[in-house]
Amino acid sequence: MGNLVLIGGGHAHAGVLFDIGKIVEQGHKVTLINPTPQHYYSGMGPGVLGGAYSPKEIRFPVKAMVTARGGTFIEDRMVSVDANTRTVHLASGDSVNYDVLSFNAGSVIPTPEDSAEQSKDVFTVKPIQNLWIGRERIEELLAKGPVRVAVVGGGPAALEVAGNARSVRVDNRIPEVTVFAGKKFLRNLPERIRGMVLGNFAKRGIKVLESGYAQKTETGKVILQSGEEHETDVIFLALGVRPPTLFADSNLPTGPDGGLTVNRSLQCVDHPEIFGGGDCIHFADQPLDKVGVYAVRQHPVLVHNLAAQLEGRELIPFDTGGKYLLVFNLGDGTGIFVKWGLVFGGKPAFWIKDYIDRKFMSLFDADNG
Repeated sequence: MGNLVLIGGGHAHAGVLFDIGKIVEQGHKVTLINPTPQHYYSGMGPGVLGGAYSPKEIRFPVKAMVTARGGTFIEDRMVSVDANTRTVHLASGDSVNYDVLSFNAGSVIPTPEDSAEQSKDVFTVKPIQNLWIGRERIEELLAKGPVRVAVVGGGPAALEVAGNARSVRVDNRIPEVTVFAGKKFLRNLPERIRGMVLGNFAKRGIKVLESGYAQKTETGKVILQSGEEHETDVIFLALGVRPPTLFADSNLPTGPDGGLTVNRSLQCVDHPEIFGGGDCIHFADQPLDKVGVYAVRQHPVLVHNLAAQLEGRELIPFDTGGKYLLVFNLGDGTGIFVKWGLVFGGKPAFWIKDYIDRKFMSLFDADNG
């Protein structure tokens, strides 16, 4: 029978993880390769930074889910795939063969052009674990005195990280927060929403600089393309997301952003035994925003199509599902709700987001024990 290999335990693979037992009962082998035994839900990540949630509240135990259902878990990171030999190569030097392969490899955060890969007190907002590591560092510094936090980026991730960083508090001290937003903060959002965010930030003393893009970040410093330097203590990089380079490195077909190009069945256009979902794919029919709702909508399709590919059955198409809900967490117990032209802010908006997020995480309560 077939060997199904899953790369990554995120939203798009959640349904597959729940169904591993059924797949194994049909005589197939299922292996999940993931760099950690838990997966962290990105939608609640900024809330960990702001203190609304603990790390435990936003994670689900992918290793336990797999092994309890008869699958195999490998704690490792994939570096490349040889589609001709159907072999996955891992960072450890090991390799795994597959009959059907599915990617939910997530996304990475780019860094300013001249920045070193890693600098002390500089945190990319993914992996999500960085957000509470950053929170702990801010708390450590606040215990000693004033702290300056820089958020580099001008999109929704930057807004949520900045708002939540401002909510970190030690002995009635809170950090000074500055957003380095490039030329225009939230330029892809309607002016009404942008105005609501800027109004909230102004009341809370969060600065937004729109005087140019960051050229370089290093420990204690943000340097703009103009050469202007800004001293800081902690830096969060929130410059959008992009797929990892492993698809191009493996000579697989990719879209303009480097994501694995898939058809309506979430199937690689050149290799029918390879599938993908979430932020790491380029959906050929219609480029999709990098938001978690699409990964959640994709998981029933992957549940069906991965089993169907193993057994030679017909695949089903993915329906993008039309407009989706956005709720931004501003970090002070309020949010901004956006859907179908309806926009409102305040505590009710955050309550809606909190309810939706907790309901999603409740699916994993039994596995979390």
